[in-house]
Amino acid sequence: MSGNIFFKNRGPFSIRKIIDTCKGKTIFELDGSIKIHNIADLLGAKPHDITFLNSAKYKKDSLSVKARACLTTKNLAKYLPEKCLKIIVENVLLSLAKVSKLFYPESDFDYLDQTLIFSKELKDEYINVKFGKNTLIGKNVQIGKNTTIGNNSIIEHDVKIGDNCSIGSFVVIKNSILENGVHIKDGVKIGSKGFGFIPDKLNNFRIPHIGKVLLKKGVEIGSGSTIDRGSITDTVVGENTFVDNLVQIAHNVKIGKNCMIVSQAGIAGSTVIGDNVVIGGQAGISGHLKIGHNVKIGGNSGVIKDIPDNKKVMGYPSIDFKQFVKNWRSNG
Repeated sequence: MSGNIFFKNRGPFSIRKIIDTCKGKTIFELDGSIKIHNIADLLGAKPHDITFLNSAKYKKDSLSVKARACLTTKNLAKYLPEKCLKIIVENVLLSLAKVSKLFYPESDFDYLDQTLIFSKELKDEYINVKFGKNTLIGKNVQIGKNTTIGNNSIIEHDVKIGDNCSIGSFVVIKNSILENGVHIKDGVKIGSKGFGFIPDKLNNFRIPHIGKVLLKKGVEIGSGSTIDRGSITDTVVGENTFVDNLVQIAHNVKIGKNCMIVSQAGIAGSTVIGDNVVIGGQAGISGHLKIGHNVKIGGNSGVIKDIPDNKKVMGYPSIDFKQFVKNWRSNG
């Protein structure tokens, strides 16, 4: 999350401070004054960052990680390069949450944006933008030409909206970037903190969400839908993807281009969806899955495992569509 424009990075911190924060241990002695500048995922981490490894599922990425240090377990440390400092912890995700909060203390909750002012006071700043009534705009917001913002909508600080976009009424957008030609219908909420927490004895520890939402060119989001910002990485909706009303897209989800997602579908966190995918109404997709290109998921389906390219599935748990129809007919 280098160059985070929505949350202030309080680092750098010494490696010793980070170890103390997560109550970690190291395999070998180290220089406790080593400075760590940021926290990132395995793929995005840079040489002065810290990252995390909580599953052997990601060993392909971890073996080539560039991070200076990594939060992990004793059993997973073997999947990290020798030059990467291994910080051994009991609970990787809880430690990740605590270190994220150390770097970004304002990212664990959706705090009040006190920079908001009425759009009517900003007419000279946004001369090529049309605003409805009672619209609020935060500090450093960028809005492109020929874009319209509907009644009673809120665009919070540092949000970027491209040219030729339309934002409906009663919309809230925070921690987000919208490219050109994006259309947001009434009542949509974009960029709020995702549903992420770690049970810690008697308390639920909120996972800070330092990512953003990126809606690429030509995206359309239907009324009442919600898109959560990423926790460590970003939540992304690809070019020309259309999302129907009342759809939930969770933190860190990546959706490809030219997809269609029908009403009341839900996509759990960190799932990656390919291009040209169709998701039927009321379908549910579990987290941390990979859905290939050109996949079709029938309505009311429950997807609990990866789906390769060009497959058509239906049912709960979802199975090949032809097999689903065969089973249905046999149960007559």
